[in-house]
Amino acid sequence: MEKYTKIGSLQVATELYHFINSEVIPGTDVSSDQFWNGFGDIVNDLSPKNKRLLTVRDELQQKINEWHQANPKYDFKEYKAFLTKLNYLEKETDDFTITTQNVDEEIAVQAGPQLVVPVNNGRYAINAANARWGSLYDALYGTDAISEENGADKIGSYNPVRGEKVIAYAKRFLDSAVPLKEQSYSDVKQFSIEQGMLKVHFSNNNESVLLNQDQFVGYQGSESNPVAILLKNNDIHLEIQIDSIESNR
Repeated sequence: MEKYTKIGSLQVATELYHFINSEVIPGTDVSSDQFWNGFGDIVNDLSPKNKRLLTVRDELQQKINEWHQANPKYDFKEYKAFLTKLNYLEKETDDFTITTQNVDEEIAVQAGPQLVVPVNNGRYAINAANARWGSLYDALYGTDAISEENGADKIGSYNPVRGEKVIAYAKRFLDSAVPLKEQSYSDVKQFSIEQGMLKVHFSNNNESVLLNQDQFVGYQGSESNPVAILLKNNDIHLEIQIDSIESNR
């Protein structure tokens, strides 16, 4: 049987109580008493409101069930009128905007899937991370964004013909999302960092830089031979991982 610890008006699972005190609170400049007293105030404030809302939900569901039982065959307009009269559907209003405060940019500004997963399930957490940070090569190779014409079908463990199409597509994407002042990513031989700027070197010994230097965010490795370049477009980050053996890819 699960054990509980009484804290003010709350009954908290003892395991959760110890976890919050020993793993969550340390380093936050919030004391255990402050946390539990504040949490208790929130629960005491919202619990009655939540109970009222649950009662309203039950009443609405009962009326909707009764309506369906009385109207096994119905007209959609009549059903919509019933739901509107019940206040289940709100009347249309003029256009409006909603603003947020104190919300991380990853949620409020940046486009991307927002996933809520249990932290105690490693597979779910990995899937959530991959949904926001994945390989463009893998995505292109496995979908119909790349046609299977001319021997580029998805067979075996790896089809080099299809792989070349994927690489070409990805370089065209970079040309569009983070363009260079001169030439194309398809001609890139090497990257380097000079005076805080991304320098791009081509196979014909020419050099170029980003059309918009603000799109260069950072790098890994040395300035003369980075192993990764981090770029940004519309607040979405793009990482170019550099294989020193085949640096043109």
